[in-house]
Amino acid sequence: MRKAILFISFIFICLPVSAEELDLTEFGKSYFAAWKATQVPNATKKDIEHYLSFLKEDIGHQHLPYVNDDSRIPTGKQNMRSGMAYYLGAHTQYSAKLNEIVPAHNVVVIKYFTKSSGVHPQTKEVVNQSYDTMEVLEIEDGKVSVIRKYSE
Repeated sequence: MRKAILFISFIFICLPVSAEELDLTEFGKSYFAAWKATQVPNATKKDIEHYLSFLKEDIGHQHLPYVNDDSRIPTGKQNMRSGMAYYLGAHTQYSAKLNEIVPAHNVVVIKYFTKSSGVHPQTKEVVNQSYDTMEVLEIEDGKVSVIRKYSE
């Protein structure tokens, strides 16, 4: 019996960090800071890689009303890397204010306000935006597995 208890204890010690053990509020703050760094005019590929370090390889990303599908696919992180690199440096001005972080079981909700100006890399049109955003981050093994982004 004693060996069984030791074996079960060993298994629990070796398990990866769960969302319950992760400080989801601090995780949310770090995630937001990393995201914000990718949007500023002088953002670099290093900033993108730091942000991507928060994500699982098969990340699902839904950005309503633009992208409805939140499916997790093996190339999810690589797809985000390519998309973010395409828009890298497009902002001429960017600011973001973190309004609220709500931690839950295996979810972090982040609410923030952004204001940006820039030139769209494809159309070359000047784009000025300001909106409130809510991101719902599903956490798995200490990383974001699904992002659901809602913007006004």
